[in-house]
Amino acid sequence: MANIPKKTTFKEKESKLVVFEDNQIRRIFHNDKWYFSILDVIRVLECTTDPRRYWPELKKQLIDNEGFAQLLGKIEQLKLESSDRKKYLTDTANTETMLRIIQSIPSPKAEPFKRWLAQVGYERIQEIEDPELATKRTRAIYKAKGYSDAWIEKRMRGIAIREELTDEWDNRGVKIQREYAILTAEISKATFGMTPSEYKEHKGLQRENLRDHMTDLELIFSMLGEAATKEIAVNQNAQGFDENKRAAKTGGKIAGNARLHLEKESGKRVISKENYLNNQSSIVTETPALEFEDEFE
Repeated sequence: MANIPKKTTFKEKESKLVVFEDNQIRRIFHNDKWYFSILDVIRVLECTTDPRRYWPELKKQLIDNEGFAQLLGKIEQLKLESSDRKKYLTDTANTETMLRIIQSIPSPKAEPFKRWLAQVGYERIQEIEDPELATKRTRAIYKAKGYSDAWIEKRMRGIAIREELTDEWDNRGVKIQREYAILTAEISKATFGMTPSEYKEHKGLQRENLRDHMTDLELIFSMLGEAATKEIAVNQNAQGFDENKRAAKTGGKIAGNARLHLEKESGKRVISKENYLNNQSSIVTETPALEFEDEFE
């Protein structure tokens, strides 16, 4: 199985959610560091009922009373996804800066949160030095959720194939999220007859990761569609969005035809309403794999 690439690609710049005591915190990998939403951290620390009002007051206090003007200069405004699924510029801070901000917030959760935040940042440093650690952690997360070893092997292989495909897209001029999402939707429509959002609705999912709720065969045909798309893009030297879109349709059609042939011979549908919602464990702290599943809406 291929290691997670060391180079910073478009995918690594996208945001992920982490969880502290059942509270979601948005973060984004930027300039080789994790940056966390300051508003989310303030909300988690429960020092106020109105984080948006509290944060400007805290910034003023940091400058006037504690001389932290230089610290605030390290705050980055980066685009994070909001509850309406749109992305907005949001004040973020890396682990070091966030720890200094937390020191000025009176909250009984401050100390355990600081330890958690330091651990999250340290794990990312470890993964940069040894990319295989990220793979091991992902396996451990799925194991903790109760997935079988056989399912995990397929899921991990699917993640590797997805990485290879999106690396090719990046190298071939596909650069923005909307394009990644559309290409993913084209493969899905040709493979399963449904876009990812339609597939999630079919399975009764909301914001969950679709592939984390696929059966073994669904994962296999997802892999086939993406692997075929990559091979076609490489062999045809597809450049730019339009040419890669054609490759995505063709790659997905190859997987779709194989799925239909299996269904005809076996007498059983591959597409399933099965999901693993009852398998989820509260100890899981991060969505293991970042994938652009939903088409742009």
